[in-house]
Amino acid sequence: MTAARPVKKILLITGLSGAGKTTALKTLEDLGWEAVDNFPIRLAGPLLALPSPEGRGDIDIPLALGFDTRTRGFNTDKLIEQIKQLQKRGDLEIMMLFLDCTGSEIERRYSETRRRHPLAQDRPAIDGIGQERAIMEPLRRWADLVIDTSKLSTSDLQGEIREKFRVATGGMTVSVTSFGFSRGVPPNADLIFDMRFLKNPHWDADLRPLTGLDAPVAAYVSKDPGYAEAIERIKGLLLYLLPRYDAQGKAYVTIAFGCTGGRHRSVFVSEQFGQILRDAGYRPTVSHRNLHSRPIDSLEQQGNQDRPIYND
Repeated sequence: MTAARPVKKILLITGLSGAGKTTALKTLEDLGWEAVDNFPIRLAGPLLALPSPEGRGDIDIPLALGFDTRTRGFNTDKLIEQIKQLQKRGDLEIMMLFLDCTGSEIERRYSETRRRHPLAQDRPAIDGIGQERAIMEPLRRWADLVIDTSKLSTSDLQGEIREKFRVATGGMTVSVTSFGFSRGVPPNADLIFDMRFLKNPHWDADLRPLTGLDAPVAAYVSKDPGYAEAIERIKGLLLYLLPRYDAQGKAYVTIAFGCTGGRHRSVFVSEQFGQILRDAGYRPTVSHRNLHSRPIDSLEQQGNQDRPIYND
């Protein structure tokens, strides 16, 4: 019986200049990946054909290769064809991450660093940004995962990369996150569930300073008449969809639970579904985007369902 050939995991990272490629590569390096920036993809085959130094099991170390319009020999059509050829090899598992960002935010970043955009050395940065976006669009459409860094700080992006790539194993990566609608919807969420139909702990003076991680808030939310049935229905839907996403080769699924401020109901429900999915055999990462945001009455009043009724 012939032993199965070991598989080398490779993550290709590209995107718009200024969108965070360097940060992503450095974070992956911290996680134990081998990371190389501005690497011509045409050289990937010869590189992988080189024998490993004696005593090293390099096949077990995932490899991240960064490239963009500054990389020697960059051409989107040729790149896609070269990657397709590499993907035909049975000893490689190749995925592509594309880092996107709005033009105005990239322009702001270049202005703050006083660097020139690589495609606009003698023109306004916004001209180069627009030209680069048009060039990179085929790669964006073809990528396995897109992260929009427009509203992400360096720390936020590092967290996203750690969350999605800390374990370089096969199978689908599932992430569960809580958020507040009043502070914007997560741009990378695949499935969004609105928890604002549940009674809002914010309007209880004793619960307001607490979060969904605290037992009194958990008890308050779980006593809502609509809670138990909603959880069962969402659970059934997720356990129906996730195996089908996996079967279709979807590498990442982000499930987001939102409430108004992102501190109480969505946090508690996200924690519950983290455990539900673990019990079902998944290994989800649970995060809370707005857990430490300051409670603000005006934000909590954005939806009629959240407004308290006073009988003065």
